[in-house]
Parts: sequence; structure tokens; C-alpha cells
Amino acid sequence: MAALPAPYNTGDPVAGEAKFAQCRSCHAIAKGAPNLTGPNLYGVFGHKAAHVEGFEFSDDLKNAGLTLDAPTLDKWIENPKALATGTKMTYAGLKNAQDRYDIIAYLATQKDQ
Repeated sequence: MAALPAPYNTGDPVAGEAKFAQCRSCHAIAKGAPNLTGPNLYGVFGHKAAHVEGFEFSDDLKNAGLTLDAPTLDKWIENPKALATGTKMTYAGLKNAQDRYDIIAYLATQKDQ
């Protein structure tokens, strides 16, 4: 994960895939998979937030102007409502930094090469 800036380059995508299991109840992460309660997260790394076709995002998230890079995803996974108070995402957040880095590393690999 040398392509990610420190400290995110310490993330383990294999461990992140296992930790992403807690996200799978709301999010698919396969190319072409349908949106679930939350949007499909395949290919979102590095893109603007609220861009997944076919998913109705909250106005707060659409207007937040966020790019889903490592630092933003770190803040989002830790506490989504801190970045977009009116988000539809009900997830309380993940407090362990290394767990977040691992998930971010996994998300960074889930895109077309």
C-alpha cells in the first residue's frame, strides 16, 4: 500500500476485507452489484462522495463536496455524521484507527485497474 500516504499505507487490504464484513449488511462492493441500504462501494476510492448511480444520497452529503480519499474516508468511517450531519448512514463509526486503515486499504483495491 505504498501508494497511500502515511499512516494509511500501514493498512492491510486482506485484513480490511475481513473487517469490511461489518459493512456488508448495507454495502455491496462488487463491480455491477446493486445498491443495498447503502450504495455499492466498488470503485468509490478517490471519487467524489455521493456519485454512485441509482442511489439517493442525502442533500447534506451531496452538498458536502467530499472526495473519498484516504484522509476523508478515515474521518467518514470514524464518524460519518461529523462530515455530513444529515447523512442517511446510521453507522455509529469505527474508533480503532488501524481497523480504519485496513478498510481504507481494502477499498483502495476495489476498482478497475
